[in-house]
Amino acid sequence: MKNLHMITFLLLIVGGLNWLLFGLLGWDIGALFGGMGAVVSRVIYVLVGLSAVYEIAIHKATCKKCEAKGSMQQSTPQQPMNPGM
Repeated sequence: MKNLHMITFLLLIVGGLNWLLFGLLGWDIGALFGGMGAVVSRVIYVLVGLSAVYEIAIHKATCKKCEAKGSMQQSTPQQPMNPGM
């Protein structure tokens, strides 16, 4: 499961860098593989998209920051309200 997470994470990095290059320079990584119509480019785009869906689905279970935030909320003891004071 950890290997799948690393693969999807790396694919998301590739996708993010692709958007950065496209936004700044108008250059698409898919152009290296024959452009948008090439089968290899389309497979890469599909894998990046599936990686995003997978990471969204497992994010809460694997994210240490979300886990820490949830445990902080749960570990805070509730103080009873004392209306007399």
